[in-house]
Amino acid sequence: MSEAAEAGGAGRDPESVSKFVEGFAAQLVEAGMQRMPARVFAALLSSDSGSLTSAELGECLQVSPAAVSGAVRYLSQQHMVSREREPGSRRERYRVHSNQWYEALTNREAILKRWESALREGVASLGADTPAGRRMSETLAFFEFVDGEITAMMERWRVHREKVFGSP
Repeated sequence: MSEAAEAGGAGRDPESVSKFVEGFAAQLVEAGMQRMPARVFAALLSSDSGSLTSAELGECLQVSPAAVSGAVRYLSQQHMVSREREPGSRRERYRVHSNQWYEALTNREAILKRWESALREGVASLGADTPAGRRMSETLAFFEFVDGEITAMMERWRVHREKVFGSP
């Protein structure tokens, strides 16, 4: 099977798969993700194995190895893909996991904690009774609320996922 066929999946119309990859990537870009990481993520997500090499991604997306490398670096930092060594080879494979959304959202939770800490300092510096301090306090309360909701939602997701898909 060719690398492009693996990327699209056996027995699937490559044009249809490509249209999905580009369409889903466009949705991710609209939501704020950079274009190339969005395309690489969508290609990995749509492959049967969930794992492709740089060459396979390049062939599937018609892009250079450098473009794939930069996109994978970004996606790795966001905990959306992981790098794996092929046994007996120096080639790396890039894998998207079934829990990539959970990991990405959990990573955002750490960012929220840092923002909360910075906002607390802002409230203390500006004074809670000033207009700016009240604005900071409201922003802090919002992020604390979101943080609590994410934590509760992720627990509900774990229970729901196990019920629907079995244990990970």
